[in-house]
Amino acid sequence: MTTASSESLLTALIERLAAADIELKVSQKKVRNINFRLKPYQLAVSVPVAISAKQVAQAIDKRVDWALDQHKQLLIRHQRQQQLSSMNPTVAHPILLWGKAQSLNLNEHEKLVYYRQQLAKVMPELFDKWQPIIKAKAKETRIKKMHTRWGSCNTRAHRIWLSVYLPAFPIECTEYVIVHELCHLHHANHSRAFWQTVETAMPEYKQWHTMLAGKAGKLD
Repeated sequence: MTTASSESLLTALIERLAAADIELKVSQKKVRNINFRLKPYQLAVSVPVAISAKQVAQAIDKRVDWALDQHKQLLIRHQRQQQLSSMNPTVAHPILLWGKAQSLNLNEHEKLVYYRQQLAKVMPELFDKWQPIIKAKAKETRIKKMHTRWGSCNTRAHRIWLSVYLPAFPIECTEYVIVHELCHLHHANHSRAFWQTVETAMPEYKQWHTMLAGKAGKLD
């Protein structure tokens, strides 16, 4: 397996995990063996410093099916724990819409329904705005309750997911995420060429990138 094919396999594995809302995090550590740790919304992989990309990709490939299967059960336990630890999950709280406080008081479930509706309203217009600029077109767009990222792109299927939590931020943040993911249709990684493409399309992108960077989600 060549370096290029190893990278291609790893990209495919990242996309497969991302489709299940699982972030792949690979870290080099002073360990003898490749170690896997599955967490809610994340597969953490510790690899020895002196190991090839081919070995890493092949090892992860062997564990992806296990991770996808076990993650479903892990989430059930995690969600139960969250429910037990919450004093009153039905309490309503004021919310933000496009970065501005609203007079609405919604509980968590109602908030997600509201955010999904608001995001669905603006997505067609925003994709129509940015796709001609970037010269890339998504064949399918989806909204998902993602805990580890603000957006995700399946470069093979030209499918883009946006986080349901984006309407809490200024709408420019959503536009930036759309730009970011559309640029992945030209560059599958976060190379210098990728960031140059983002900046060409949206010169002020760093402002919105910084605003989202301090939050829980990431961009892929």
